[in-house]
Amino acid sequence: MARGLSKKAKFLIIAAVLVAVSVWFMLHPLHQAELAEKRGNRAGANATAQAAKATLSVEATSPATVQWPMTLVLNGSIYPWQEAQVSAEISGLRIQQVLVEVGAQVSKGQPLVLLADETVKADLQKQLATVEKDKAGLAEAKSNADRANEIKDSGALSAQKINEYVIALQTARANLALSEAELENQRIRMRQTKVVAPDDGVVSERSANLGNVVSSGTELFKLIRQGRIEWRGEVNADQQAALHTGQTVSLTLPGGKSVAGKVRLISPVVDNNTRNALVYVDIPKNSAKPGMYVQGKIDIGQQRGLSVPLSAVTYRDGFAYVFVLGASNAEGMSRITQRKVQTGRTFEEQIELLSGVEAGTRLVLSGGAFLNDGDTVKVITTGKSGA
Repeated sequence: MARGLSKKAKFLIIAAVLVAVSVWFMLHPLHQAELAEKRGNRAGANATAQAAKATLSVEATSPATVQWPMTLVLNGSIYPWQEAQVSAEISGLRIQQVLVEVGAQVSKGQPLVLLADETVKADLQKQLATVEKDKAGLAEAKSNADRANEIKDSGALSAQKINEYVIALQTARANLALSEAELENQRIRMRQTKVVAPDDGVVSERSANLGNVVSSGTELFKLIRQGRIEWRGEVNADQQAALHTGQTVSLTLPGGKSVAGKVRLISPVVDNNTRNALVYVDIPKNSAKPGMYVQGKIDIGQQRGLSVPLSAVTYRDGFAYVFVLGASNAEGMSRITQRKVQTGRTFEEQIELLSGVEAGTRLVLSGGAFLNDGDTVKVITTGKSGA
C-alpha cells in the first residue's frame, strides 16, 4: 500500500506531522514560562527607560516672608498747571503782524501780535494838539486873573469881572487836566496795539490770523504759564487716606518712558458724579504733553507677604501652579505634587503668593512647563529663595 502512495501524498503527511510537533512545543508549559520571563524582562527595561526619561534635574526654592511695597495705581491726564488767555484790549483794529507760533517759548512782556495803529496815531496827535491848545488857554486865563488881582483894589474892574477871570483860570486848568488825561488814554491805546505775553510760558493755542479785525476781549493765544504741567489722577474716597503732599509718583508715558513727579495738592472735594477726587502732581517741564492719558503709581508703604521667584510659578489653563517637592531619597530623587496657588503683586523678579503654600515649603525653582503632577525629579541644589 505504501508503494501505492504518490510523492504528493507523502509530502502532505510529513508537513502535517511537523505542524503537530510545532503546536505541541508552543503549548508546552516550560516554553510558556520562558516566554513570560522574557516579556517581564522587556517590560521592566521599558519601565526603567521611561522612568529615566521622566526624571528632570531641578533646583529647589522656598517661599519667604518679605516686606512688600504697597503701590497705589491711578489713571489720569496731563494738563497745563495754569493757562493764560491772551486777548486784545482794544477794538476795531486789524492784525498787522503775528510774531509767534504754537510751541514758542515767550517771556513776560514780549510782543505777540502787532495791530494796525494808523488811526490810534492820528488820535494821539490830535490829542497832543488839544493839550497844547489847553496849555495856551490856561496861560491866557492865568495872565488875566493875575492882572485882575493886581488892580482889584483900584476899582478899575468890578468884583464880578474879577470873579469871571478867576473862574476862567480854574476852568482852563480843568480843561488842561482833562486833555492830559485823554492824552494818557491815547498813549495807553497806542501801547495796546502791541499784544504782549502776560507771563513767561509756552504758546499752546493760536487763533490770531493776519488781517483779522479784533474786538476787545477777543482771544488770540493761550499760554501754558511758566511751561509748568501737572498730572491729575483720580482717587476714590478710600484711597485718599493713604495720600499726602510730597509723595513721589511714577508716571508711565506712551512708549514706556517713566517720569517722576511730586504730589502738590489733593482735591478737598469729591465729584458728585464719579465719587472720585483729583490728586494734582507736579511733573518736570517738557517731560510730557498736555492731553496725554497715563497711569501713575504711588508708593504708600509696605506690607508683609510671601514671595517666590517668578520662575517658580507655572500658568496652565488660566490658573497659577507650583510644584511641591516631596522627601528626597538617597539618590536625591523626589516626587513632585502640582499645587494650585493664588498670586498677588509682582516686584522685580519676585511674585507674591496669597494662598496655596506656606513659608518654608520646598518648591521647584524653574522648569515647571516640562513637569506634570507625580513626576520624579532629581534635586541637584537649593536655589534662591523668595527673599
